[in-house]
Amino acid sequence: MSKRPVSPPTGGALIKRAKSSSNDDTREIAISSNNDVRKKSLIRSVPRTSGLDAPIVSLAGAHSGEIFSCRFSPSGHHLAACSSDRSLSLWNTYRPNTNFGLITNIAKAPLLDFQWSLFQPWIYTVSADHVLSVVDTTTGERVRKIRAHAGIVNALDRTMAAGGAGAELVVTGSDDGTVKVWEGSADDGVGKYPVRTIDVGCPVTGVCWSKDGQNVYVAALDNEIHVYDLRNTSTTPTSSSSIPHTLPLLSLQGHTDTPTSLSLSPDGNFLLSPSLSSTVLIHDIRPFSPSPTRVHRVLRGAPAGFENTLLRGAWTKDEEAHGGKPGQRVAVGGADRMVCVWDVESAKVVYKLPGHKGTVTSVDFHPREPILLTGSKDGTMLLGELEPGIAV
Repeated sequence: MSKRPVSPPTGGALIKRAKSSSNDDTREIAISSNNDVRKKSLIRSVPRTSGLDAPIVSLAGAHSGEIFSCRFSPSGHHLAACSSDRSLSLWNTYRPNTNFGLITNIAKAPLLDFQWSLFQPWIYTVSADHVLSVVDTTTGERVRKIRAHAGIVNALDRTMAAGGAGAELVVTGSDDGTVKVWEGSADDGVGKYPVRTIDVGCPVTGVCWSKDGQNVYVAALDNEIHVYDLRNTSTTPTSSSSIPHTLPLLSLQGHTDTPTSLSLSPDGNFLLSPSLSSTVLIHDIRPFSPSPTRVHRVLRGAPAGFENTLLRGAWTKDEEAHGGKPGQRVAVGGADRMVCVWDVESAKVVYKLPGHKGTVTSVDFHPREPILLTGSKDGTMLLGELEPGIAV
């Protein structure tokens, strides 16, 4: 009496087929047919869209605290992150994804935000001990340290000076209710004293330059985004402060809670601002807007949570990498430990990306390829590929 043959498995099995060619741009996934794993049939070939070693790359081990900000370098070959452990980490974007630098002597309090310099191998950082610092990424040494504000410095941004002067301008915003503009120096980073001080009147959570470097956008605790023209010197005297209150050119409304950060579109026409109300707004900042409120899009899907974290969003930068014009997509992390990527024109969610174990605090798009960088309160970062274009 012969034994009864073994029953075949109830469902199909996913099997990765060995590549038959030397082309590194594809990955093949085979699904077995007829409930037999030995009979493999190729269903489809999944194209790779970037130069990453894998579709998803985890960057961990450098920080022991929450990551507050992470950004690609202007070239895209490197990236950096700042953390509550008071350190700044430097990484290679491509293989090997090594952490080639960990700078720990920048400040005595958590580093809250940073920006890469546009023409020097420097990084500007701001911290909770009221300090603006300049770090040389080639040597790992701090070039400059300035007691910039009387309160916690939440955000900064940099641009090239208007008129082709060749100087780099840095703007910082603080809990002391002021925004300060600093002029870059080729010798020691930035000047000792600010070239312009703007009294907003309430704590500042985000700052951003206009594309021409003449206006500064300021997100404040009064739920509004104020626009200041640096050429305008209109002020009102105040009795409680030695700094006269600067009058904004205009104020962008629409938020019902504090905006957490600001990000300018690549063409300079739109402004992205997440908020503590779990609503992300895109304002139209062109001189003549078709909307009286200047609210271009209202995006939902990224909960802010109860921790009052300053979430930082980003725009796509390259036209070819994302299958359309620059600024076609925006991304913001959330307290649900996921990242939302929207199509700007349709305001629809294109991606809802998991992977982190804590609130996703910061995101950034690669300047040349469809790669999304995310940083989280779990102290890790993720690099992930996106498809160049998706119909929505």
